[in-house]
Amino acid sequence: MTMDEIIEFVAGLEGVLTVRPGPGDGSPEISWGDVFFHVAPDGVVPRAQPFATIVTKDYPGDAVSRLDRPGAFRVNVAADAETRRRWAGAPPGDDIVIAHPVYPGWLAVANPGPAADAAVRDLLRAAHRRARVRRRPA
Repeated sequence: MTMDEIIEFVAGLEGVLTVRPGPGDGSPEISWGDVFFHVAPDGVVPRAQPFATIVTKDYPGDAVSRLDRPGAFRVNVAADAETRRRWAGAPPGDDIVIAHPVYPGWLAVANPGPAADAAVRDLLRAAHRRARVRRRPA
């Protein structure tokens, strides 16, 4: 899966706002080149965390995926406890679902390819569903 394929897939889910920080938009420079997915049918970035992200570089304290390699990226997906338990224990590597190396409520896949394609799509759909439910007014 390429970044563009993932972005296209997630953007096709209902009510998704895709945020791509870059120069001149007021976002921190470290976020430039990354992608953040929110449920925001009104087009306004909510105060809540995104339900998924794509990062293109190592962040401070988070180099386990070695995103300093040319073309490397990682998909990060918010996940419920049961889903996180199912994927717990996988060692870091490319094209496999692992527990996020920094954020305990998330899963991650560095350089997703054929082995993780279906899992990534399922995880993204599930995270999107949960984010939609959370966004609904009480």
